[in-house]
This record gives sequence, C-alpha cells and structure tokens, in this order.
Amino acid sequence: MNILTDNIKKLIRRLAIPAVVGTLFQTLYNVVDTFFAGKISPEALSALSKSFPVYFIIIATSIGVTVAGTSLIGNSIGEKNEKNSLFYFSHVVYFAIIISIIITFLGLNYSEKIFILMGSSEYVTSLGLQYTDIIFYGSIIFILVVAINSLLHAEGDTKTYRNVLILSFLINIILNPILIFGFMFIPAFGVKGIAISTLVAQFVSFTIILFKVLKNSRVKKITREYLLPKLYYFRNIFFQSMPIIVSICGYSIAAGIIFTYVGIFGEYATAGYGAGTRIEQVVLLPILGINTAIITIIAQNFGAKNLDRVKETYIGAIQYSLMIMIACSLLIFIFSNHITSLFSNDQTVIEYGGKYLQISAFVLTAYPIFFLSNGCFMALKKSEYAMISNFFRNVLNPVLVFYFASLYNASFEQFFWIWVVINWIFSITYFLFTFNYLRSKLQETRAIVNP
Repeated sequence: MNILTDNIKKLIRRLAIPAVVGTLFQTLYNVVDTFFAGKISPEALSALSKSFPVYFIIIATSIGVTVAGTSLIGNSIGEKNEKNSLFYFSHVVYFAIIISIIITFLGLNYSEKIFILMGSSEYVTSLGLQYTDIIFYGSIIFILVVAINSLLHAEGDTKTYRNVLILSFLINIILNPILIFGFMFIPAFGVKGIAISTLVAQFVSFTIILFKVLKNSRVKKITREYLLPKLYYFRNIFFQSMPIIVSICGYSIAAGIIFTYVGIFGEYATAGYGAGTRIEQVVLLPILGINTAIITIIAQNFGAKNLDRVKETYIGAIQYSLMIMIACSLLIFIFSNHITSLFSNDQTVIEYGGKYLQISAFVLTAYPIFFLSNGCFMALKKSEYAMISNFFRNVLNPVLVFYFASLYNASFEQFFWIWVVINWIFSITYFLFTFNYLRSKLQETRAIVNP
C-alpha cells in the first residue's frame, strides 16, 4: 500500500482491520482474566476490577511510547528522512527501558495506597496486590513490546502485531486455569496465577516482535552512530509521549473516582461495574483499531504536507466509528443482563452490571470522537492538545460527575446518567474544535501555496 496516495477509506480499512483483530485479542486478556477471577470469588472479581486504575499506568505508558514512536518515525518516513527514522527508533527503545524502571518503582510502592483510597476491604486489597505486584515486576516487557513495534506501525505493518497478540492470547487462556486452580504438579496460585500467565504470554510477544524487527530492512542499516544517545531525540520523544502518558494516566483518576462512588453500594456493585467495563473495552475495539490506522496515515501525510488527506482521514474515521458504535450500543442495551452473567453467577453482581451496561449504551457513541480526535493531534505532533482533552475527560469530567452525584445523593443509576450527559457535551465540543483546527490549517497552507 502507498499511504501517501491510496484511497483514504480503503487505507483506513486495510490498516484498521488487522489492528482491530490484534486489539481484540489484547483486550480479551482482560476479559478472560476477569472471567476466571469471577470463578474464584466475587471478591477476586472486585479486586481485579479495582486493579485496573493501578495497572492502567502501564497501559498509559505503553500508549505514550508507541504513539510517540509511530508518529515521529512516521513523520520522518513521510519526509524521506531515513537518518531521523533510525535515530528515533533506537531512542524510543532506550526511552522505554528508562521509563519502565520508573513505572515499576511507582507501582510497587504506591499500589496499596490506591486500593485503600478506593475504599477496598483489607481482603480485596490483599488480592489486588497479589495481581499488581507481579504485573509491575514485568512492566519492562509490556513497554518494550510496543516500543520496538512502533517502527512496524509507522511503516503501516499492523498485521505482525495482530498475529502476535492472537498467539499470546491463546497462551494466556491456556495458562490461566492451570496457574489459578493448579494442575498435576503445578500448584494453585489463585489471583497470582492470572498475573503470571499474562507475563508469560507477553514475553512470547516480545520475543517474536524482536525477531521480526531485527529482520527489518531499515533496522539493518543501524550502525554504532545510531546507538549513541542524543539529547535531541530524547527530548522530542519525551515531549511527544509524556503529555499522552500523563493525560491518559488521568483515566486512573477517573476510574478511581468512579470505583470510590460505586463502592458505596458494596463490593458486589463494584464487581458488576467492573464486569461491565470489560464489555465496553471489547465494544470499543474497532475504534481503537481505526485510531491506530489514522495515526499512521495522518503522520505520514502530515510529514509529506498532504493536509487535504489529513482532514479526509479524520472525517472518514469519525463516520466509520459512529456507524459501528450505534450498532454495538443497540446490542449492549438489549443483552446487558445476559452479558454480565458470563462473569458471575451472583444475582447482585449481574443486576448491577446489567444496569451499568444499559446506561453505558447511551454514551458509547460519544467515545470515538474523543479517541479519534486525540489520535489526530498525536499524529500531528500536537500532543499538548491530547493532554488537555484528556485532562477534561479523565479528571475534570469525573470530578464534576462525583460533585453533582454527591450533591444530590445520586443512586447507582443516576450517577452514570450524569456521566452520560457530561461526556456528550465534552465530545461534541472536542469534535468542533478539532474540525475547525484542521480547516484553519488547510486554509493557511492554501494561502501560502496560492498567495
């Protein structure tokens, strides 16, 4: 494919479909883990659900590193600057190693405090730490996988990562029951087994991606010159990734606020809500795949000064996403209770999960606007806009929801209806801002070309 000349909608489909399939299996990690946690006990399900805001720091860092690598390398490829693309690749790997050490330290030292802040019981906190401690010890594997894969994404190769994620998912689903409940000479690790199986699967992913990248024609051109650390490239990677990492970490704050309020209604309400969010993650997979596609397309076309194609990519992605999410929202609303029952047999857990999903169906269509607008700005090397939008959605919005809910002593359902309204207001505003930004950029470029 030629990302600079091929039909935009065809490019989105060709890049997004492998990314969607890959992300599906990546997300199914969490779904499968949640499923087996529910088989241990409702408390284990609650613990795993509450671990997500803690674990999300690794996810946020991974997204920041991969977006920084994809956009900076992609822009260099679009500019036909081979030297910069190689320097950025080597420095993204260095950056991933450094930041993973910091993440491990933070996770191991502050996870317990976060569980306590969310109102977790001593038993649920203990179960949660059994999971998160092991995950944080292996955080370097998670981050290195996406760092080295950013080169492949920048070139438009989303299939390799898809295949690796499918394989690692299969490994995870096989190891989960064995390590949780024990088998023959293998002892039962309980919640720890969920984390161990995830790390084993991630290590397999890392090994395969590493071999693939080492065979890449660009990587074969790397000499000692490209391995010498240079402040210029570290600085660019830092300022491209950190706004994303910091802002997406705001989601941990959002999740923490929501879990704190939901916790008022008991650990089983938390378990039901946690199961519902796993379904949301699956439903949003096509959007995440489309987002991966547009970052690659916009990054290369922006580097080549094809701003018409940048705008066309953004609008086309929004159109695809809205159609997909409307269909998914209808299914979620109709089958909400049946879906939640997959994760627990407890009627209270099912009831709370079903209530959440029925309300969530009315806000799912607003989420693609947020993700795709952020992806657009990241590809344009305007990460500060993504950081600001993440602050509004992941920090300010939940604070407002929590404030109004506390003010009016809102019920479980009322809390999430307030969430729906505030998120729709934000998404519509963000779309208008992004659209006008792209239009003004296009007008500026035309004024320069045709003074």
